[in-house]
Amino acid sequence: MLVPESVELLAGAADSPVLLHIPHSARAIPAEVRADLLLDDPELERELDAITDAHTTRLAELAAELAPVRPWRFVNRLSRLVVDPERFPDEREEMNAVGMGAVYTATTDRKPLRARDFEPNPLLDRYFHPYARAMTKAVCDRLAAVDRAVIIDLHSYPTERLPYELHGDGLRPPICLGVDAFHTPPELLTRAAGAFVEFGGVGVNSPFAGTYVPLDFYGREPRVAALMVEIRRDTYMTEPGGPPGSGIDRLAAALASLITAIS
Repeated sequence: MLVPESVELLAGAADSPVLLHIPHSARAIPAEVRADLLLDDPELERELDAITDAHTTRLAELAAELAPVRPWRFVNRLSRLVVDPERFPDEREEMNAVGMGAVYTATTDRKPLRARDFEPNPLLDRYFHPYARAMTKAVCDRLAAVDRAVIIDLHSYPTERLPYELHGDGLRPPICLGVDAFHTPPELLTRAAGAFVEFGGVGVNSPFAGTYVPLDFYGREPRVAALMVEIRRDTYMTEPGGPPGSGIDRLAAALASLITAIS
């Protein structure tokens, strides 16, 4: 399968329905994209600390190694400051209200990231749309192979609310599970809650809600199941952008148990 420059698709077992999606773990920004960002280098590093789901690629790798049936992994190798592949690329995206749609124009503390007249379409054409097509193809391949696909959308979030969060006034449990009424079967939610029960609290759709499904399948293909796993960063790393701790191994074991239950 051909994938765009920003994506790495890591093969799992031929009979695995599980696709681990890691969209926000990278910090890399191409030079031509960096040139349009208004932040100086120290400011950019602080913003990357705040916005990056640090070590989630490593977490997925560890879980894949532990799972008896190896899952597939779809990894974004560029920072979400290039494009955010999980946003709607149009007026449907509520995060446009704070300048954090598919192409961010504001930072996590609501300061300008790009110029007011910045034109997003070249970034959408080069990065966003090819990413979406590649993810759609990866899901199609799982459907063709095993007649189902289960997307586990892996994220992290800070202990303290950031200014850009639209719904950050709710609970911030160690584990937040994002669900969709159409794409998250009750048994998938139950299995996930059981897998992460030992981390001190599992919430649903707070402080972040929903989960990622490629638009070709969204709301129309019941064979595509999806669940977002948001991990509060103090459970596994030093905030805001420090190294992982021993918690990452416990989380990997929990994630692997969920993958095993699904597979």
